[in-house]
Amino acid sequence: MRVKTNSGKHESGQIPEPTLRRLPGYLSFLKALKANNLEYVSSGQIAQNFKMDSTLVTKDLAYTGIKGRTKIGYEVDKLIQTIVSFLDFDQQEKAFLFGVGNLGKALIKYQGLQSYGLHIIAGFDTDPAVINTTLNNVKIHSIDEFRDLSRKQNVRLGIITTPDAKAQETADLMVAWGIKAIWNFTPQSIKVPDNIIVENTSVYSDLAVILNRLNQ
Repeated sequence: MRVKTNSGKHESGQIPEPTLRRLPGYLSFLKALKANNLEYVSSGQIAQNFKMDSTLVTKDLAYTGIKGRTKIGYEVDKLIQTIVSFLDFDQQEKAFLFGVGNLGKALIKYQGLQSYGLHIIAGFDTDPAVINTTLNNVKIHSIDEFRDLSRKQNVRLGIITTPDAKAQETADLMVAWGIKAIWNFTPQSIKVPDNIIVENTSVYSDLAVILNRLNQ
């Protein structure tokens, strides 16, 4: 990860993953403040909303290069723009999605991803019932077409929403044809080369935590 300065340029440096995971939450909160016509916000207000220490919020925001004003805080509009730019949400990263079942269809239809910088440009499946259909202006292709499309499109990110048993096979195919980062929505642990970025998102893990705490 590259650190952005106030000038918008990058300096070499590693951003802690917890900070990267918190910043989108701050952004959502700030957008709600803007909708309510609030012009300034303090790190303490942000911290209170997320039930955390204000010094941690200040430290997180410092990575973006922005500085608040004493006794006034941060200008909401400017802070939103700064976080959006810092996280590259103002860029459109193209993605291929593999496995157009219920979850895959939901992700393709979800407009919010584009507002956070992710543009799914094609889906892939093996089911003849969905191949050559279109969802939200996204065409669904046969998995056999992936090789040719990967040559034509500069796509670095692949999303796996296949059945669990197909996750590793799909990951192998992605790596073979140039995908550099994989967002895996299956509970399967996939094996890829060290230079491939993998982010696992498991609704089952979250559900296990919810149910355990609910039933304690």
